Amino acid sequence: MAKKGNAAESKTRSSISIFVVLGLCCFFYILGAWQRSGFGKGDSIAIEVTKQTDCSILSNLNFETHHGDEAGKIADQFKPCDAQYIDYTPCQDQDRAMTFPRENMNYRERHCPPEGEKLHCLIPAPKGYATPFPWPKSRDYVPFANAPYKNLTVEKAVQNWIQYEGNVFRFPGGGTQFPRGADAYIDELASVIPFENGMVRTALDTGCGVASWGAYLFKKNVIAMSFAPRDSHVAQVQFALERGVPAVIGVLGTIKLPYPSGAFDMAHCSRCLIPWGANDGMYMMEVDRVLRPGGYWVLSGPPISWSINYRAWQRPKEDLQEEQSKIEEIAKLLCWEKKYEKGEIAIWRKRINHDSCSEQDSHVTFCEATNANNVWYKQMEACVTPYPKTTEPAEVAGGVWKPFPERLNAVPFRISSGSIPGVSDETFQEDDKLWKKHVKAYKRTNKIIDSGRYRNIMDMNAGLGSFAAALESPKLWVMNVMPTIAEKDTLGVIYDRGLIGIYHDWCEAFSTYPRTYDLIHANGVFSLYKNSCSAEDILLEMDRILRPEGAVIFRDQIDVLIKVKKIVGGMRWNTKLVDHEDGPLVSEKILFAVKRYWVVGENNSAAPQ
Repeated sequence: MAKKGNAAESKTRSSISIFVVLGLCCFFYILGAWQRSGFGKGDSIAIEVTKQTDCSILSNLNFETHHGDEAGKIADQFKPCDAQYIDYTPCQDQDRAMTFPRENMNYRERHCPPEGEKLHCLIPAPKGYATPFPWPKSRDYVPFANAPYKNLTVEKAVQNWIQYEGNVFRFPGGGTQFPRGADAYIDELASVIPFENGMVRTALDTGCGVASWGAYLFKKNVIAMSFAPRDSHVAQVQFALERGVPAVIGVLGTIKLPYPSGAFDMAHCSRCLIPWGANDGMYMMEVDRVLRPGGYWVLSGPPISWSINYRAWQRPKEDLQEEQSKIEEIAKLLCWEKKYEKGEIAIWRKRINHDSCSEQDSHVTFCEATNANNVWYKQMEACVTPYPKTTEPAEVAGGVWKPFPERLNAVPFRISSGSIPGVSDETFQEDDKLWKKHVKAYKRTNKIIDSGRYRNIMDMNAGLGSFAAALESPKLWVMNVMPTIAEKDTLGVIYDRGLIGIYHDWCEAFSTYPRTYDLIHANGVFSLYKNSCSAEDILLEMDRILRPEGAVIFRDQIDVLIKVKKIVGGMRWNTKLVDHEDGPLVSEKILFAVKRYWVVGENNSAAPQ
């Protein structure tokens, strides 16, 4: 398929000439063709498309020719993992989980394997794996082969969660608490919560199931961070991500949620089975921590309106009454105002500042005045996170809310107030401008970034969230990851912009199923972690969470990227190393990569064909 060079070319030069001639334009053209074919599974399709494609060489895609043999070398091939690991989630492994205490859901939290137990192989895709349908079709249909588990179709058959139809799962938009469908349920919430004017943008769904609530909130331009444990309901979070809905494996247990304080405009629990009144209200206090002043909390299902529902729930009314009384008591302690209760739905609103908390119990225990965002593996406490300081009775603690999308590019209050050392209004605006430029350059190479081909996108080192802001589109969403070793914690800024994200340490596995991201952006990640953990381990984790035919964009120093290129050369990835958009004299370069399609049982070569 590569054009013939002259007879004097070396064998190594010939092995990489395919990429010099075809460039990544061919890779991404082929991926687009796979997507258009419906299920995109296949090297055979790739061969036919390549035969018919005459991709021109772009002038800035010839960086490999500058580094000769060194840039063309690849590492030894990594072997596929055994078939039993198709859906392996290292830090939520079922066998390991069962060795931990069950009290307060400790066993469902993150418990990562020690170094000696890490897998150093490639997680295979199941046979028949298919490219997900484009959004919004993916909201309603998921290929059966991608998550071949029928448990929920039986266990939740009467609740309209999920149905099996031939070679696909169908998600009708129902749920335990919204039998009339998610749209009708959300419309009822909208009678109290201002979805339509853009004031409510970010939401947290605790115990999300298959995340139909989050899936239908996109209609309101609201983005939900959903989580559920990996439990007996196999593949809940996997289904959510296959549908194109943000979700992670997680649970309210003993450690704090991996989100900053004052992040979400709204939090939600629809029969999520969390004992809200237990442990002195610790779980409600953790929701209060991550909820913005003025934010809403929705609780639907038991024990709400227990007096008229206890027979249907088949629970003693005395137990339900006590449970709701505890919730009401804790809500008052947290200074939440009850705005609505009807049927099985109750809605509270957090007050805008401490001065408005006249009902708050004087005996409330406030958390110590330490960094409220220092949450990674920190124990949850039964204490109330203080409001940000205010100077006037009507002032909104943490800054006045801005509607979305205005808040996307406005200077966040956390920056304008000086809360982020070393980050000013000017540096924020410069960063925003710079990433618009970077993303524009990315799109010149990968022309399908905003075509709908990539729905689930991850930024592994998100900074101020400007990469995600530059990409903002209803066709996609970005999981902005704040490395726990980053010099500056700016995840709160990302939420202030109306985006979502999570804290994570890339020396460990991410809390998701394999094959759940279409595009991964890694800006400076390997320079950041060069003294912390193995680049090989991070790349194997990236391979685990990246879909077959998914893409990666690395941005880093040239010496770092050459090492990365050698490793991924043995991981069934095709790569192209290119100059910075400002020219070859800039030491920072960009490495584009595409993960090849292969499934369990295949013995594909790692080297480019």
